[in-house]
Amino acid sequence: MGKRDELIEQYADDLKNKCGMTPDMDLLTKVTIGCGPAIYNADAATVAGSQPSELETVKDNFLIKKLGLSDGPELMTAINSVIETYGKSERNKYRAVVYYMLTKHFGKESVYG
Repeated sequence: MGKRDELIEQYADDLKNKCGMTPDMDLLTKVTIGCGPAIYNADAATVAGSQPSELETVKDNFLIKKLGLSDGPELMTAINSVIETYGKSERNKYRAVVYYMLTKHFGKESVYG
């Protein structure tokens, strides 16, 4: 099992145990691959849920550029909802998990089709 597979297992575990959802492993794998080399960098692999600039980056680079959504207040509402689901006190909010939950929230699985 390679490093990426180990990370995907870890993300699936977070989705099950911290977020209370059963992950679609195919989609989770595609979202993880879509994150690129960032998943191997300790700082880039996580989302700082309490930093407004970090949340803006998720909104601009993922929701708008990757998923093709139009900017609006509902984007930040969705990000905050995902952070809340993951657990504000959870220190490591993995980027792939946050992106996965946002993809599901907006029903944009087709982007990874």
